[in-house]
Amino acid sequence: MRRIGKRSWVVIGVAVVIGLTAAALVTRSSSASGSTTRQVVKTAKNASLGKRILVTRGGLTLYSLSAERHGRFICTTRFCLSLWKPLVVPAGVKPTGVGGLATVKRPDGKRQVAYRGAPLYRFVQDMRPGQVKGNGFRDVGVWRPVVAGAAAKPAVTPSPSRSSYSY
Repeated sequence: MRRIGKRSWVVIGVAVVIGLTAAALVTRSSSASGSTTRQVVKTAKNASLGKRILVTRGGLTLYSLSAERHGRFICTTRFCLSLWKPLVVPAGVKPTGVGGLATVKRPDGKRQVAYRGAPLYRFVQDMRPGQVKGNGFRDVGVWRPVVAGAAAKPAVTPSPSRSSYSY
């Protein structure tokens, strides 16, 4: 078996230090702002609404609850969250895809994507792009698909009367 001399250990040590320093610099420069970006929202023309709405990357409709604004969360119970899935991103991720996106901290500590101050959700019964089965559900407010370019108000589109749920 061959022994490694002092000189070889010095060369190996220097190589390890250089490698670690390079890795640290690459990591630091790629996250210089402290956050990364991720496209999580896009827009799509919805035929049944006749409007361009916000959707997930997979094309599923995004909704907001009219009463949830300015950091006020209503959909926090297990029952509500079983129907309405918050669009969340990991801490340090800045959502992109359309202008007006930001994150808000949910009561459970997760970072939820918001559009112009309105937290965004998916409805569990929307299984395919273009579906808007959650449109018009009423509770403390009304659930509506979010129209692209609109202020913090969701789409106000006539829909069949829906029963209310108690959260």
